[in-house]
Amino acid sequence: MAPNAKPSSAAALQRVAYCGLDCGGCPFHAGVVPDLARDLRAALRASRYGHIAAALGAGPFKAFAKYDDCYEVLGAMVKMRCRRGCRDGGGPPVCRIRECCRKRGFDGCWECATFESCPRLEKQLAGVHGSACVANLKAIRRGGVKAFVAGKPAWYRK
Repeated sequence: MAPNAKPSSAAALQRVAYCGLDCGGCPFHAGVVPDLARDLRAALRASRYGHIAAALGAGPFKAFAKYDDCYEVLGAMVKMRCRRGCRDGGGPPVCRIRECCRKRGFDGCWECATFESCPRLEKQLAGVHGSACVANLKAIRRGGVKAFVAGKPAWYRK
């Protein structure tokens, strides 16, 4: 889709997870972070950087002693790639939010009158996304999915 193109309602809904996160804005779904991590790991292997890091870590550059941890985290970033959005089976295999919405026939939590006090969303709030889910759900409720996707959906919010 062109940068200024407006998504159809169906395309917009396909992009939004039941909890209000924008799968299209996810760094793992878009592939940017996993691809960069994969490429950096390849460059590090090609240059045998582990040997360099070991020498530097033994000397004045103590942070390089953590090189193996860094390399492992990059590997985890590669594995986090999500090729399918929430509605296509991406994300956590067992998502209680997705199950609840499907069971109730909702397109998303924004259709539920009590989403702001939902214990399922509390887990999301305590996790990686902060209060982004609730902020996004409120925005969807106010302006609809299409306007939400065309705007600036939050991926993380304190």
